[in-house]
Amino acid sequence: MPKPQPKRFTDATAARTYLEGLLWPEGPVCPHCGVLNEATALKGKSTRPGVYWCNACQAPFSVTVGTVYERSKVPLNTWLYATHLLCSSKKGISSHQMARMLGVTYKTAWFMTHRIREAMAPVAGQEPPLGGDGFVVEADETELAPSRKTRPRPRAKNLKFVSLVERDGQVRSKRITGSKGSIATEVRKAIRENVDEASTLHTDGAQMYEFTLAVANHEAVNHNKEFARDGEHGERVHTNTAEGFFSIFKRGLVGTYQHMSEQHLQRYLAEFDFRMNYRVKLGYSDDMRADKALEGIAGKRLTYRRIGEASHA
Repeated sequence: MPKPQPKRFTDATAARTYLEGLLWPEGPVCPHCGVLNEATALKGKSTRPGVYWCNACQAPFSVTVGTVYERSKVPLNTWLYATHLLCSSKKGISSHQMARMLGVTYKTAWFMTHRIREAMAPVAGQEPPLGGDGFVVEADETELAPSRKTRPRPRAKNLKFVSLVERDGQVRSKRITGSKGSIATEVRKAIRENVDEASTLHTDGAQMYEFTLAVANHEAVNHNKEFARDGEHGERVHTNTAEGFFSIFKRGLVGTYQHMSEQHLQRYLAEFDFRMNYRVKLGYSDDMRADKALEGIAGKRLTYRRIGEASHA
């Protein structure tokens, strides 16, 4: 018999209780003033369950206020189920498939998945650098070309991004937005801003990596001659981990999403980065990974207008 779904996926009250326990382990926190345990649960026929009154700032709130779930008419248990589905699908899940599984419209499912990706994305400036003394970080860039199986779109351009992968650790990907001449500048900037200066950097033989000047050691592998070699510091020099991540991302693009615009590329990168950063090899189950995504919903808001704005992508 199939395993029954957890109650938080089928019951809105159970979902709210679960989310409150995850986001408020020490009691209700007012999202308006940040005061802890100074709230009173509102009751009555005209009050929906889960609404609190902050005695400090005199404002009502619930566990979804100030999160990517705020002001959504979708039941909270459906949100938790959708988050679990996206977190547990290695190559992603399409909005059409999500709509069928949740019993919602395609438009609703599309908007939900983008909100969940926003929750998966780290807060800018709050990420610790990758690597460190004794750690290897691989850097590589790739392009996403339009599929040959679809009709060519006029003036379609290849999408580019760079991924920085701490070997046996986390990955961080950044969209490359500029022209061909500025790729090297953007890649070097990504390395400077995201890699610990004490790290050993492994790259391919591209000239853009010759003058990064941002790490303690830099070794390159010439892919015209070899896939890997022994390094000067005892490590095996290669970019196979980064290329393995590219393979997963591109399989997700070909088999699941088919197409992603440059406007939304960074959100899809955040999705694949997130699943890689909380993968089974690092000790995370599907439930634990989904809980990490739920923890990321706080302090973020995403409206239809922001989804459509190229400047926010």
